[in-house]
Amino acid sequence: MTEAGMQKRISDLADELGRKALGAQVKIATAESCTAGGISWAITQVPGSSSWFDRGFVVYTVRAKCEMLGVDPSLIEKHGVVSEQTARAMAIGAQEHSEAALSVSVTGIAGPGGAEPGKPVGTVCFGFARKSGKVCSETVIFSGNRSEVREQAVAHALTGLLQRL
Repeated sequence: MTEAGMQKRISDLADELGRKALGAQVKIATAESCTAGGISWAITQVPGSSSWFDRGFVVYTVRAKCEMLGVDPSLIEKHGVVSEQTARAMAIGAQEHSEAALSVSVTGIAGPGGAEPGKPVGTVCFGFARKSGKVCSETVIFSGNRSEVREQAVAHALTGLLQRL
C-alpha cells in the first residue's frame, strides 16, 4: 500500500472509531512506545475527538513505562520491553491513569535496529484493556521500513479498538 493509501486508511479508521466511541459513550486512552503518539495523533485528527478521547501516554523508555503507567520493572526484566506481558501492563496502566473505558498499548521494534533473537524488526505487541477488567494482547510482525512498521501498527491498533467497542 502506498503511503497516501495508508494515511487514508488510518484516517478512515480513526473516523469510524470516533463515530462508534461517541455512539457507545466510551472514552479511549492510548499508551504508546514504538508508535510515539501516532495513534493519539490519528485520533485527534477527528473533529470532536475530545468528547471520546481522554488521553495518550508516550512512554518510549522503560522508566517512562514504569513511572507514568505503573508497569512493574521486574515484569520488563523477566519478559522484555517488547512482550505481550508488558503490553498488557501498559494497557492496564493507561486504564488506571485515565477516565477511559477502553485503552490500547503498543510496544515494539520499528527498526532499523533493535532486533533480538525471536523478535525481528517489525515485531509489535499490542495490549487492550477495558474498565470491566478484560485485558488481552497480541503480537504482530509487520514488514517494511521504520515508518511503514509504525503506520501499520497505528492502523492495527485502531482496528483493534474498533473490534472491542
